[in-house]
Amino acid sequence: MELIEHKEGYFYHPSSVIDEGAQIEEGTKIWHWVHVSSGAIIGKNCSLGQGVYIGNDVMIGNAVKIQNNVSVYDSVTLEDEVFCGPSMVFTNVINPRSYIERKDEYKKTIVKKRASIGANATIICGNTIGQSSFVAAGAVVVKDTESYSLVAGVPAKHLYWISSEGYKIEFLNDKEGYCPKTKKEYILINEKLIEQ
Repeated sequence: MELIEHKEGYFYHPSSVIDEGAQIEEGTKIWHWVHVSSGAIIGKNCSLGQGVYIGNDVMIGNAVKIQNNVSVYDSVTLEDEVFCGPSMVFTNVINPRSYIERKDEYKKTIVKKRASIGANATIICGNTIGQSSFVAAGAVVVKDTESYSLVAGVPAKHLYWISSEGYKIEFLNDKEGYCPKTKKEYILINEKLIEQ
């Protein structure tokens, strides 16, 4: 069955559940069996894959792609052009217990603009994923990641620097580098990569 266009300009599959009060901008596509909670704010031209759940205290920017079976729980913010790979996981409580309600202990997680999170990766709450960074498939992030970094492993560790397009930076010396694909220049200052 085709997606249906909502009067607000977004598109949804009839099997999806969109709670009253959710704010969804035009051009966004919501696929099979998605649940969007009433307090969610979702920007323009996003894609929410099959089986996605969006919590109440969630902000999603423009052109975000969330692949199948991802739950974006309360206290998570996804900035513009973020990619969330299939079955990756967000958390929002450090020490959950089924018999203790800890909604007042949720920790904020922010995924900065153009960051990508690979399939089956886990983001422990309270951390920030840096701009244009990449979290490898299966990684477990337990601390902030730097912008333009690629992290992998359990726990996730910095492996190398990448360009905004996701290519490994080629360094000319210990500070200056460039993207081999686009030729954009980058400089490393105090262990932070900056696009020139």
